[in-house]
Amino acid sequence: MAILGIDEVGRGPWAGPLVVGACLLPEPIEGLNDSKKLSAKKREALAEIIREKAIFGLGWIPAAELDELGLTEALCKAARDAVSQISGEFDEVIIDGTMNFLRGTKYENIAQFLPKADQLVPEVSAASIIAKVSRDHYMYELADKFPGYGFEKHVGYGTAAHKAAIEKLGLCPEHRRSFRPIAELAKREKPKKVRKTKAKQSADAGARAEAIVAEALRRKKHTIIARNWKTKFYEIDIVSSYEGVVYFTEVKYCRNTTNSSGVDRVNNKKLEQMRFAAEAYIASSSVKCEVRLAVAEVSGDNFRITAFQVLQ
Repeated sequence: MAILGIDEVGRGPWAGPLVVGACLLPEPIEGLNDSKKLSAKKREALAEIIREKAIFGLGWIPAAELDELGLTEALCKAARDAVSQISGEFDEVIIDGTMNFLRGTKYENIAQFLPKADQLVPEVSAASIIAKVSRDHYMYELADKFPGYGFEKHVGYGTAAHKAAIEKLGLCPEHRRSFRPIAELAKREKPKKVRKTKAKQSADAGARAEAIVAEALRRKKHTIIARNWKTKFYEIDIVSSYEGVVYFTEVKYCRNTTNSSGVDRVNNKKLEQMRFAAEAYIASSSVKCEVRLAVAEVSGDNFRITAFQVLQ
C-alpha cells in the first residue's frame, strides 16, 4: 500500500510563506524524523536524498494571501496544491496533525490525520523535511532582500530579536498582518485600502511562481546564487549555477496559456535586457564562467511549471 504523507511548515511565524509538503517514498530512506528534531545539517542532507529518491510536491501560500484566506483555508489550499504535483499512485493519505486538509476533494475518503505522524510515518517525515528546508531557503533569500530583520536566523518566527527589528525598521511586505503582534504594529502604520489591487495580486503570484521555480532548480542540483538581482535597467528573477554554468532565469506566471505563453512573452528587447544584466552580474562578481539565459513558465491556479527553456 502506497502512502502519501503530508505535513505543513510555517503555521506560526510572523513573516514568510506557509508551505505544505506532500511526499511518496518509492524506496526507504534512512534517518527520517520530524524536521524539528533534526539538526539543520541533517535536514539539508536528507532533503537532498528526498529530492533524488522521492516523489514530492510543495504548496506555497505567501504571507499576503495567508492574511486574506485565513490559516485554515490557507492550509487546505496549500495541501491541495502540493498533492496536485504528485505524479505517482497512492492508496492512502496521512496528514500530520488534527485536521483533514483534503476535505471536499476526491482524496477525502482515503485521507486521515494523525498527531505526531511526522515522527511515526516516514512519508510524513519526508514531507516535513522537504517543506522545512525549502521554506528555510526562501527565508535566507529574504534576508538579502530585506536586510536587518534577521530572517536568516529566526526564519520569520517570533523572537525578541525579530520584534526589536520590527520596532526599528517597521513592517516589510513579507510580514503577516493578521498575526499578533504584527497586527498590533500594523495598526500604527498609515491606513491602506483593504481591497487588493490587481498589481498587488500580480506581485503575489509572481513571487509564488519564483519560489516554485527556485525549488525546482534545486531539485535539479542547481545552487541558487541570487533572487531578484537588480541592475539600473533590469532585474533577473533567479541566478543559479550548475556544473560550472551560471543560469539567469526569467520567471513568467500565466493564469492560463490559452492566448500566449510566458515563454512567448520574452521578446527580443527583454532578451537583450537579460543579456546586459547577465554581463553586469559576471563583471561585478569577477568570475569567468559560461552563461545561459533561460525562461520558466508557471501556469494556472495550481502554479505548475509548464515550460523551462534555455534561450541562449
